[in-house]
Amino acid sequence: METSPCTSPMPSCGTWAAPLAAAWPVSSVSGVGACILLSCCSGLYGKDQREAALLDVVNDGVEDLRCKYVMLIYTNYEAGKEEYLKALPGYLKPFETLLSQNEGGQAFIVGDQISFADYNLLDLLLIHQVLAPSCLDSLPLLSAYVARLSARPKLKAFLASPEHVNRPINGNGKQ
Repeated sequence: METSPCTSPMPSCGTWAAPLAAAWPVSSVSGVGACILLSCCSGLYGKDQREAALLDVVNDGVEDLRCKYVMLIYTNYEAGKEEYLKALPGYLKPFETLLSQNEGGQAFIVGDQISFADYNLLDLLLIHQVLAPSCLDSLPLLSAYVARLSARPKLKAFLASPEHVNRPINGNGKQ
């Protein structure tokens, strides 16, 4: 069996991605599913099965918080924003704790290389900083994580680009 570039016994992209891509039109693949598929093929899915499993768990946590955010933005913004912001440090604390357990918060969310979960978490943290600019003030590792990832040259250029800066975060204008 051909193996992936990581050391896990997962089939390589050449073995399973092409049939997957041929079977489903791109428009029917969920954002998270497509992200995971592309991540595995580009080395962003951990170096082994243990890291891949941890990344899945972390990403599920990111998506759980994103669902709470979406519910606030699209269904309960005016009445729920204050309560949401009070609860936000508790929602973010598990990510701070996880960072603290990986090289004292100086590495990535899992392991020693960037992953799709890092990019997804960064996106979520950046949109929360628009909602509440001081939301990371009590979470120094997450704050440093955002600064460190945002300073990566290609990501820094993207974050500064007009395409990113001028794109609304939410379709209803609430942020």
